[in-house]
Amino acid sequence: MNLILDNPKQCPDYNLAVCILASGSKGNAIYVSDGSTAILVDAGLSGVAIERRLRSRALSPKSLDGIVVSHEHTDHIQAAGVLSRRYKLPVYISHKTKKVSSQLGNVHELRIFECGSTFQINRLTIHPFAVSHDAEDPVGFTIAQNGTTIGIATDLGIATSMVKQHLKRCFLLILESNHDTAMLTNGPYPWPIKQRIKSRTGHLSNVESKNLLKQLLHDRLEYVILAHLSEINNTPQKAFNEVAKVLTQCKARLIVAEQDACGPIVYLK
Repeated sequence: MNLILDNPKQCPDYNLAVCILASGSKGNAIYVSDGSTAILVDAGLSGVAIERRLRSRALSPKSLDGIVVSHEHTDHIQAAGVLSRRYKLPVYISHKTKKVSSQLGNVHELRIFECGSTFQINRLTIHPFAVSHDAEDPVGFTIAQNGTTIGIATDLGIATSMVKQHLKRCFLLILESNHDTAMLTNGPYPWPIKQRIKSRTGHLSNVESKNLLKQLLHDRLEYVILAHLSEINNTPQKAFNEVAKVLTQCKARLIVAEQDACGPIVYLK
């Protein structure tokens, strides 16, 4: 049984709960819990905004057990230090990313992971894998508990064989669908920024996200959440319409994450 609900009290028995608190260039944060352990994957809004969005889904920031950082860009790390100090949370981060994360500031506790090496946060099994992005040591993640696995890959210019290998058996996928190619090409960004976005260390387009998903489909895939949409070079409808083309024979439900609104809680059992 897999459900989408707005209040965890409505779903007393589940393996993983996932909620996109925010997704886009203005800030990213994902809540993941197995009911006893709760983490944030990235904390790219202000601390106050993250607290507000958690509470909008009846989730308490005091219930968090840690913050896991994918890379050092501001839209992924802005409130990590603040929340760590405020709630005495460990921050999980790679050594290379920590070296270039000056804005992180002091943290309550620092726990270093290595890309490619699995680690545990209580019962949550987390595996960071390398992605192609213009950061020092960017990673995606799989998070597993009791046989249920989710995959997160939201900042990458290309989907490498490694990315596909790690994402191929997930029950829920959070995939980047950053831009519509025509909107980016004809849009207002300066040409160097357009080149950066379209590069191998930039961001996936709607078509590229669709092509990646096509290679990841399997019978137990329940949800696909499209993330990190550009507000200038994409629309939720364009992203949905493009990626939905590969889901016509698949039961997976397609959701588009938003920048300015917290998504629902998805429960996987």
